[in-house]
Amino acid sequence: MEELWGATPEQIHTDRLYKAPDQLLPHKEALETHLRKRLGELFELNCDRWLYDVTSTCFEGEMEGCAIAQRGYSRDSRGDRPQVCIGLVVTEDGFPVGYEVFAGNTNDPRPVKTIIAALEQRHGALDRVWVMDRGMVSEENLKYLRARGGQYIVGTPKAMLRQFEQHLTSRDWTEAQEGAEVKLVPGPDGEETFLLARSADRRAKELAMHEKFTTRLQAGLVKMQAGAVAGRLKDEAMAGERLGRLKEQNWRAARAFEVTIRRLAQPRGKQRLEITWRRQPRFADWAQQADGCYLLRSNLTGVDAATLWRRYIQLTEAEWAFRIAKDELAMRPIWHQKEDRVKAHILVCFLAYVFWKTLAGWMRNAGLGDAPRTVIEAFSQIKSGDVTLRARRPSGGPERRVTLRCVTEPDEAQAVLLRRLGLSLPRRLRRLDDYAQM
Repeated sequence: MEELWGATPEQIHTDRLYKAPDQLLPHKEALETHLRKRLGELFELNCDRWLYDVTSTCFEGEMEGCAIAQRGYSRDSRGDRPQVCIGLVVTEDGFPVGYEVFAGNTNDPRPVKTIIAALEQRHGALDRVWVMDRGMVSEENLKYLRARGGQYIVGTPKAMLRQFEQHLTSRDWTEAQEGAEVKLVPGPDGEETFLLARSADRRAKELAMHEKFTTRLQAGLVKMQAGAVAGRLKDEAMAGERLGRLKEQNWRAARAFEVTIRRLAQPRGKQRLEITWRRQPRFADWAQQADGCYLLRSNLTGVDAATLWRRYIQLTEAEWAFRIAKDELAMRPIWHQKEDRVKAHILVCFLAYVFWKTLAGWMRNAGLGDAPRTVIEAFSQIKSGDVTLRARRPSGGPERRVTLRCVTEPDEAQAVLLRRLGLSLPRRLRRLDDYAQM
């Protein structure tokens, strides 16, 4: 930093560096507007569809003085730490359009109106298609979108599948891609179209999970009955509470058994209660029928089932953006304590993700894939070094030193990357003191 900025080491310290992002925060909206325009020029972005998702990132420290740091549902499996929620909007190719920060205890559907209004204010209220998973959706939000002339493709709660049970067994499915089938089903009010989708991989996974939870639930029932026989479990209310906890822990199989807790008219030694259960055939039949299936809803018209499904699947681009931001760009955990400093930290991570996606797009256009880490690691091996020459003046004056900053020659692999990206390395770099003498 001394070389880049002309600042002495004594002037560079953590407090000063922490304050630097504060200068960026007031320009958040202007930066988003500029980046949206610039990325559109570089990569011809399709902004007809925006993908929206929410994640959380946790803090180190108790954060008692930061109002937005709250405990809530953690996507990082860190429910023990305060957190903030971040709603991110990306294009169908994963290029970021904008984001908003919410308190850590915010329910997912609540920020939707906020972020839609904010982005429409910056980029215009055009007829865009919003793609969101079921955690973002509420009837109020969908009504809000329709009232603004907005279009959407959204997920639905699993329980809603039962309303379309008769369509699951019919054979009029269309293959969207290998292992995935879809079909359109008209909505009851005619305003929306519903899309049934089923995936072979998802079916195998859900059936395995149901079997796992069913086995665990049955094992818990066996233990309860053993406790009743031994006389350790003899209160009906206590047995009911224990059954409730058992079903809560194995909620995927909560309806797999019909359980009866009965007080014996005549005790059998120490036993006062009898716990019996039997499998519910209806549960097993529904699992076989519905596992691997999910339901989407949309107010788009004239779009075939496979296209609707592919547009929804692009939501993984928003999820991938969060993984990059958290892992590659070190968004978590947050160490700052002040609310504005926290928001400034997230803004820097957002800008870093913009640069990451820009490099990925640049690589993709050059036929180099879209994994920036490989290029960064390759170019990190290119170094510069100072060569100092001593020279005496012709008149016999004091010795003069000339320092040249030279760049190492790229190896063969680096040369290929540079050539494909249309870059050329300089032989020399100007030093700060070179500029001072100009």
